[in-house]
Amino acid sequence: MENVKIVILDGFTENPGDISWDPIASQGDLTVYDRTSYDPNDVSLTIERAKDAEVIYTNKTPINKEVIDALPDLKFIGVLATGYNVVDIAYAKEKGILVSNIPAYGTPAVSQFAAALLLEVCHHVGEHSRAVHNGDWEKNPDFCFWNYPLIELAGKTAGVIGFGRIGQSFAGIAQAFGMNVIAHDIIEYSEFTGDTLKFASLDTLFEEADIISLHCPLTPENAGIINKDNIAKMKDGVIIINTSRGPLVNEADLTEALNSGKVGYAAVDVVSAEPIKADNPLLKAKNMIITPHIAWAPKEARVRLMDIAADNLKHYLAGDPINIVNS
Repeated sequence: MENVKIVILDGFTENPGDISWDPIASQGDLTVYDRTSYDPNDVSLTIERAKDAEVIYTNKTPINKEVIDALPDLKFIGVLATGYNVVDIAYAKEKGILVSNIPAYGTPAVSQFAAALLLEVCHHVGEHSRAVHNGDWEKNPDFCFWNYPLIELAGKTAGVIGFGRIGQSFAGIAQAFGMNVIAHDIIEYSEFTGDTLKFASLDTLFEEADIISLHCPLTPENAGIINKDNIAKMKDGVIIINTSRGPLVNEADLTEALNSGKVGYAAVDVVSAEPIKADNPLLKAKNMIITPHIAWAPKEARVRLMDIAADNLKHYLAGDPINIVNS
């Protein structure tokens, strides 16, 4: 098995140098590229780099029909993420190519980051620290000051859309803050229901939640779920958090709602096209926090991701594949 050719197409974000590729490198002949084009219409370099490979790993480099047809030796695609929409999994299956993903590695990190975004909305810690360093406190006649409204979460209602592992973890954090939780998912997990958590329809969630946090995968059914019509159902001043997938949000509609004050604040770690484009309307929205898709990226989470990716490869090479998304 040591001569299996393995190519990692865009490894830099998973490993910018602070962890080791050894768990994968020990299983074959590994070549790592930091970056390969994210443009699905520009796959020539992807094909050149992956030629003769039996195994390729991608994070965000697209593996579409054109790529698959150009790689006759390809048998296994490992996605270095939980989401796998960058791969044409149906066509890969048709060609007999297994596609694996990395489930559950980021649950603590992403739910923690969603809470961090929420707390930043509530307290603007970073902005207040900058104000102090700029001398605003030193010059202030009072013993304290604040430049933004400060928000207490206890007693408020958090709407959690998507109640998988991350949604469940975030709901627990919200409850620890003293919040009530309304959850919506295709599955109602009765073991979580109680005095401070209930499952409800989307309309009920939109109508009752003070904070809405997205934790669902992107599907054709929920693309643009945060849109003008659904925002109209929400409370005035609602806070919207998105650490899931950018296209869950109609960004023009959210911008309009922020600028009108219908939505009080929004904080997102993901946008519709990444890296963000200069014409993204959210960049001109009021009361908008945007971070560069880093909820998943603490070193601890990336080490877990690496270990699972290596284990996926080990099981594939042993003829017992796991975490296959197109079986």
